[in-house]
Amino acid sequence: MKSSKVINRIRLVLVLWGVIGISQFSVAQEEDQDQSQQEDESYYQKPSILDKIAPGGNFSLQFGTITYIEVSPMVGYRFTDKFTAGPGFTYRYFKIRNFDASSIYGPRAFARYVIGRQFFVQSEYENLSVAFATRDPREPITREWVPGLFIGGGLFQSIGQRAGFMIGAFYNLSHDNIRSPYNSPWVFNAGFTF
Repeated sequence: MKSSKVINRIRLVLVLWGVIGISQFSVAQEEDQDQSQQEDESYYQKPSILDKIAPGGNFSLQFGTITYIEVSPMVGYRFTDKFTAGPGFTYRYFKIRNFDASSIYGPRAFARYVIGRQFFVQSEYENLSVAFATRDPREPITREWVPGLFIGGGLFQSIGQRAGFMIGAFYNLSHDNIRSPYNSPWVFNAGFTF
């Protein structure tokens, strides 16, 4: 009789242990499903507009006999992981000691496509207001809008997860030896993007 009570108790313990084990297994399985569903939703969730905005630009300083300051901010929008495009603005201040200073400014727009992890190709259009000396004593300086259409590419190096350093070489398809603010149709620049 005692052995049947022991056997009944063992059966009861095994049944309870089985019920508890099955319920724990089903709860764990539900948690795993919830977690994988959340991961799937976050994977397919569209990034916000702020996640697709990529500010950047160039900044240059030179002091001495020649003072040169350039500020060229731009804001890109990431249409895809590889394609970014957007507007920008350029301002340049130039002064040679004992001569008048000059400013060059104007809007620009760019389109960049990333190839692989570190290389990119880019096209850029700008329209700069440039001051020119005239032979007219009544109006010794006049301003003209000078367009520039650049194509080229370069190297991109990531700095952390959200920033990068870029260096590039670009050719100005509309270079004009007389009116262009650049000495050559080739322009080399470096900048940051965030």
